[in-house]
Amino acid sequence: MRMLSELNASVMKHVNSDKDSPDYGGIYCPHCKLYHTRAAETVYPFAYEYHKMGNKTYLRAAINAGNWLIKQQEDNGAWLETPEEWTGTTTDQVLMMALAYPILKSHLSKKEKDSWLHSIEKAGDYLVKVMSPQFASINYCATTTASLMAVNEIINKQSYQNKARELAYQVVGKMDQDYFLTGEGGRVFGVKYGIDLGYNLEMSLWGLALFAQLAKDDAVKQIVEKSLAQHLYFIYPDGSMDASWGIRSNKWTCFGSGTSDGCQVLFSLFMDKNDQYRTAAIRNIQFLKTCMKNGIVGFGPLYYNMYDCQPCIYPTFTKAKNMAMAVALAKADVGKVPQLPLDKTGMHYFPTLNLTVSRTAQWCVTISGYTYKDPAGDRTKYMHRPSGGTITNLWLNGHGYFQASSQTIYKRWEPMSFPEIPTPLPLTPRIEFSSDLDYFTNLYEFDAIMTNNKKNGTYIVTSFGELKNSKQQEGGIAYRLKHIISDNSVCKEIELIYHDTKSSVRIIEPIIYYPGMEFKQIDPKTVHIKMNNKMIEMKIISNNADLELGTDKEKYKWSYPALKAFPIILNIVCKKKDLRRTIQFCYKLI
Repeated sequence: MRMLSELNASVMKHVNSDKDSPDYGGIYCPHCKLYHTRAAETVYPFAYEYHKMGNKTYLRAAINAGNWLIKQQEDNGAWLETPEEWTGTTTDQVLMMALAYPILKSHLSKKEKDSWLHSIEKAGDYLVKVMSPQFASINYCATTTASLMAVNEIINKQSYQNKARELAYQVVGKMDQDYFLTGEGGRVFGVKYGIDLGYNLEMSLWGLALFAQLAKDDAVKQIVEKSLAQHLYFIYPDGSMDASWGIRSNKWTCFGSGTSDGCQVLFSLFMDKNDQYRTAAIRNIQFLKTCMKNGIVGFGPLYYNMYDCQPCIYPTFTKAKNMAMAVALAKADVGKVPQLPLDKTGMHYFPTLNLTVSRTAQWCVTISGYTYKDPAGDRTKYMHRPSGGTITNLWLNGHGYFQASSQTIYKRWEPMSFPEIPTPLPLTPRIEFSSDLDYFTNLYEFDAIMTNNKKNGTYIVTSFGELKNSKQQEGGIAYRLKHIISDNSVCKEIELIYHDTKSSVRIIEPIIYYPGMEFKQIDPKTVHIKMNNKMIEMKIISNNADLELGTDKEKYKWSYPALKAFPIILNIVCKKKDLRRTIQFCYKLI
């Protein structure tokens, strides 16, 4: 409840309280300089705050937000996601209106009651008419299962129940063999594929779970439980959420995703089944707090270190609605807080993802070879995610992220959600070369073959592939990328196979750059990385790479996730007679 109150208080500062304004009750975004229609979804967090705490300031703010939102509604019942024209988010808005109405109805005038009920019904009818996997990404379909059942609690219509159930079974049918939900990417024969962990945890699964509760559908509930158990392996020991590898990782914030709601509501619905979900919810809140300033959520851990301006309020109001639902719907919110799966050492391979998560005493690492390919290729926002057997997330105990990842190129795929920033270089560790033909890297290898082995407490993940351009064309150099993860070190062994090209190759190793860190080259093969209470030695083991530090370091700065990095570069010159080169280097705690 404390986190909800903090988020609500920060949003409240942006409420238009001018009764003479046409936007009275709306919530202004100083960053975007407009009123997001979705910001009015705080109608429910405000209403719930009033319900729990009795503060009438929130009562009036909730009613005014709802009244403002009703005025923005289209004749067909939809809401535009201002400043854009997408209407799928109508499902989010009507859900918040439907949950808020029972709390507020006794405080509404007769005219307001009629207006609210008419608006909610119009939105429900619109969703019955348009919502489907052919219309929207899968998270909208999943949310709509809950939205229509919530609307049905107020305005009983068989069409709402029928559509909700139809969508629920369509959505659970989109889960793969490992119970990861597909449907966030591009279309094949009109149907979407592709997995995004952030949207699954922060949108789709809780929508299905809430549907199952309201519809008393045990079959859907059991499927969601199986899926949630798999997703728990992506809550890191510090509570951050590893959505680094998914097809919508272009919005990854480290605590979740930039415009999705949050994971607490999902975990709260299953706390009575597994105490670990309580642990996950609490730790994620603790991590989220590290990304906030004055109650406003940034786009990641270093946002307020990197930028002087307040971010868009989207992450703040979406997290507020998530927290409100979590508190309201929690089952057994008080209880044990046992260890999470990644608190314990082990290696976990997910075959349908082609992805491995490993935990040793000091390190937690995600290595992704996720194979999703959008038929539209590099024209889409889904095909610039990191892959190819690279590390997409590397966490060091007592420090935080040591390495992480970003998109391979930055584009403002959704102008509202992606801020204007200087063109950055990827945060992701990578192998790369450029020629007259193009830029080639393992990050664009979406067909990598991965193997996993365990030896004497050490985890070995090996990936095989080709350096490719963004169009999935081979550049003439193959690679074998081996990661050896032990308690105190992470070592990398890279074999380059020059089968058609004799180009010089660079191995780029960006290190997440927190304030106070120092990088010092000790000799031609060694770099010391000093942190608050730790020292990491990076040493080149082989004798065939030239070390380069800090080149273009100002370009390793991203808004999604809000992280910056210091690059360590290994230059590998190819000689005429070279057929293969093997480069070895290690990061070791000293």
